Amino acid sequence: MSARRAVVFGGTGGIGSAIVRQLLDATDDWQVDVVARRGGAAADALVARGARFVPGDRRDGALLRDVLRDGADLLVDGVAATATDARQLAPYLPDVASTVLLSTKAVYADERGRHANSLGRPVFPVPITEAQPTVPAGEGDPTSRDGYAANKVAAEQVLLDHGAPVTVLRPSKVYGVGIGRPREWWVVRRVLDDRPHIALADGGMSIDHTTAAAGVASLVHLVADAPDRRILNVADEPAPTVLDVVRTIAGHLGHRWEEVLLDQETSAFTGRSPWWTPSPVVLDTSAARTLGWQPPRFEDAVLPEVDWLVEVAQSTPADGDVPWATDPFFERLFDYGPEDAALTLLSLRE
Repeated sequence: MSARRAVVFGGTGGIGSAIVRQLLDATDDWQVDVVARRGGAAADALVARGARFVPGDRRDGALLRDVLRDGADLLVDGVAATATDARQLAPYLPDVASTVLLSTKAVYADERGRHANSLGRPVFPVPITEAQPTVPAGEGDPTSRDGYAANKVAAEQVLLDHGAPVTVLRPSKVYGVGIGRPREWWVVRRVLDDRPHIALADGGMSIDHTTAAAGVASLVHLVADAPDRRILNVADEPAPTVLDVVRTIAGHLGHRWEEVLLDQETSAFTGRSPWWTPSPVVLDTSAARTLGWQPPRFEDAVLPEVDWLVEVAQSTPADGDVPWATDPFFERLFDYGPEDAALTLLSLRE
């Protein structure tokens, strides 16, 4: 039996590379084409495992024609962010057995229209099913606070309305080896800095659902054999609290510190982690589980990423910094001065 062919756009990123590894390691035989703008270590590692690397921009029409002219058994698009991107892909869908669009839980809106990137935090039902309303589709700036989700909805609609078997996956707070924005660095760096304590807002009980890239990959593999038009949430089981996240990572690294669990009043000033949210965000994954998918457990799935973060940090020259240091997301997450001052003030009040 000849190998089936998969094409993964954005295949060198954290999610894409996990999908490629899943397919290459599977017992069923896959030929995997990894399409990304740049090569580098991630591409080299996948090629060493048997993938074919195709350098280029997924939005280049000539590249799309070359890669998809013979169709594919599985197409995974981890790059499409707008309706224009989706329309560009649409002509090739009839020759693809199963297509997967990687979307985001950020598309969901609460009853007041607030979403994950709104200035006002949303309040969602627990858990959030795929039937939850989304923000309206839009074609503004996809990098803006409001435009990101609106453009993703537009891309989803174009592909789902096409009629081909397209599965839209909506993950939340993705983590994994090679991820571009490793939120877990918030804990790992504190361990490496030998912090004696960690302050957690709202007693560390906040929940913003996590999704292992490996879990996305295993679901994609299942979808390849069960093509359909649908939307699926994808997330860990169960949804960890911030305290669970911190204890899992610190425990794996053998670090002991004082957990300062702050009350709601004090939480307004310090202790807010990358997973902090005033109301829980939990995805319902029952639809994916009907396919036989088994969600990963955060406490197990996060460990390879933690080891990778430590390895990258320890291999970084003293006069350099980790690759994600320039991400504005991390800009103020390690400003220990205000945190220490707040904790000192708290100790004086006691």
